[in-house]
Amino acid sequence: MESRFSRRIPPGDTHERDVCDTCGFIDYVNPQILVGSVVCWDNRYLLCRRDIEPRRGFWTLPAGYMEVGETAIEGAKREAWEEARADVALEGLLAVYNLTHIAQVQLLYRGVLRSPDVEAADETQEVGLFAYADIPWEDLAFPTVRWALEAHHALGDHPLGAPATNPVGGDSRLPSA
Repeated sequence: MESRFSRRIPPGDTHERDVCDTCGFIDYVNPQILVGSVVCWDNRYLLCRRDIEPRRGFWTLPAGYMEVGETAIEGAKREAWEEARADVALEGLLAVYNLTHIAQVQLLYRGVLRSPDVEAADETQEVGLFAYADIPWEDLAFPTVRWALEAHHALGDHPLGAPATNPVGGDSRLPSA
């Protein structure tokens, strides 16, 4: 039997969804959670040059999608290891960014490297430890990378408080090429 879907608001719901006309199955599409970290060693920030699309060749924080069965903190630590072979100690939540245009929520933690011994892994061309003034600002992969680095820098050595969020008027979409 072939299923057909139509776009409608299911009973008791508030959003249009794809609903199977045969069995009533509702295809919920919800945001994905990305986890990562802003980590330092000796006042230098760990950045990874991407070796995958989107934005291959640009610098980013160690971050990626959460996996089923892991906590956000476990995911952030895993991503740091997978992208930079970085062993990190996470101190707490630094920022929460909501990117509705790409159905993403980003949770970024503040942390420190347990060792400066880092290296590029499978999805990374190279890694670097940059003083704040030396960050390759024009070559950052995504606006949220800039926002998180700025939030971390503004916080300094102060304890974490409420996490940073999207800047007022901040657009996380990349400018047109």
